[in-house]
Amino acid sequence: MARNAPIGTVTRGTTNPNRLRRCDRWLAGPQAWRLRRAASAPIAVDLGYGASPVTAVELHARLARVRPDVAVVGIEIEPSRVALGRPLEHPGLRFRLGGFEVPLDGRDATVIRAFNVLRQYPEEEVPAAWERLCGRLSPDGLLVDGTCDEIGRLASWVALDRTGPLSLTCSWHLRGLVRPGVVAERLPKALIHRNVPGERVHAWLAAVDEEWARQAPLASYGVRQRFVATAAELRRAGWPVLDGPARWRLGELTVAWQAVRPG
Repeated sequence: MARNAPIGTVTRGTTNPNRLRRCDRWLAGPQAWRLRRAASAPIAVDLGYGASPVTAVELHARLARVRPDVAVVGIEIEPSRVALGRPLEHPGLRFRLGGFEVPLDGRDATVIRAFNVLRQYPEEEVPAAWERLCGRLSPDGLLVDGTCDEIGRLASWVALDRTGPLSLTCSWHLRGLVRPGVVAERLPKALIHRNVPGERVHAWLAAVDEEWARQAPLASYGVRQRFVATAAELRRAGWPVLDGPARWRLGELTVAWQAVRPG
């Protein structure tokens, strides 16, 4: 009997070494508890890894520091890309053909990372894709739908669990940062077209820019001090900023989904 065809379409596949490092360190940082809590070896999926398997290799290296028995599965809808990954397989890393159905031989994923994938789909297809992917998660599992620039200096991602979206994280390379709002061009597909007056994500990014400008006097002490002060003041102003200074010093800012959700 023939297998069902993978669900999805072939994406451009552009990728680079270390491009997804910002998301990886978040998964291995504040989200590491999900891996540690798994009763058996957790599965992390690099969905739509692209023309090179390098991001799946890197994901395994980083998550294995948290959970040595983690199994990373690189899933691609393009057979030639799967073939490129096969020579790199080892007991903790494998590659297989698939799409949004996330074929894992009956197991659920603790992490599904889909970076620069849904950005290539129409916005109206995102909710169904999220629902399908969240249906492949373990009870403590997390879906990450993200976008970044070509070398990973600017990134953002939505985190979801089985209940739906949880948060939006934006991550900047702080050195040389002029205005945090530049991340608007790298918002996930569910939000990028919502960055207009009247939408929550627009108000959030405007507030970040305004507070960043107010903290300009701290620039003489360094960009990290300025960014940490910006995040702290946003929290004091009532924005549901998550995590804390340890993450802020990395140029990372996470806000609860209700503060940025469309509508």
